[in-house]
Amino acid sequence: MATKKIKLTKDAVVSMYMDYTLEHNEKPKSVYLFSKINGFTEAEFYTFFGNLESIEKEIYTLFLQKTVELLSKDPNYESYDMKSKLLSFYFTFFELLAANRSYVTMSLNENKNQLKNLMQLSGLRTHFKNFIAGITSDEVRIQQEKIQEFQEKAIQESAWIQFLFTLKFWLEDGSPNFEKTDVYIEKSVKLSFELINVAPLNSLIDFGKFIFKEKMQHNS
Repeated sequence: MATKKIKLTKDAVVSMYMDYTLEHNEKPKSVYLFSKINGFTEAEFYTFFGNLESIEKEIYTLFLQKTVELLSKDPNYESYDMKSKLLSFYFTFFELLAANRSYVTMSLNENKNQLKNLMQLSGLRTHFKNFIAGITSDEVRIQQEKIQEFQEKAIQESAWIQFLFTLKFWLEDGSPNFEKTDVYIEKSVKLSFELINVAPLNSLIDFGKFIFKEKMQHNS
């Protein structure tokens, strides 16, 4: 049977992958099967992705890129302080996740080993840390006396840990419109900025990594 002709794009492949996963309650078994079902060739697939796993990572990267794109359309965004920019990011990002909750929940709960699930977020992690670097204000740098490259990275790493905690909270949130997640975001972001003023970042990172590791081990 001849395959139907379609205009293939990276976004279209991502959308097809998400649809297939949800409709079949599992990931495609192979690039060949995935391509054939969706009416394009393996060669066309490989012009966008090297394998199926790279699509999974791209999905979460696209969520972040779409979030930043939406934020940039707000004429007031650039005048926000760092805390307001981070809050805007969180609320926008989790709205996008909510619109795709079925896929996100399925993909991030697929394996009992949570660390394996989190491998899908490796691309998101890089882009998120770049976002944090871009919004880190002079005010925060001044508060961190004699801030150097290491402390810059520490800010990014601690923000990523906070993000993972928020994501885990959202995945378990059963409240209407995820209202509890909104409260969690507001409180956790406020607390993180208060802690910058009273505690060394290195201690915060060590503590955060410890708690996160214990949580993941407990749930694996």
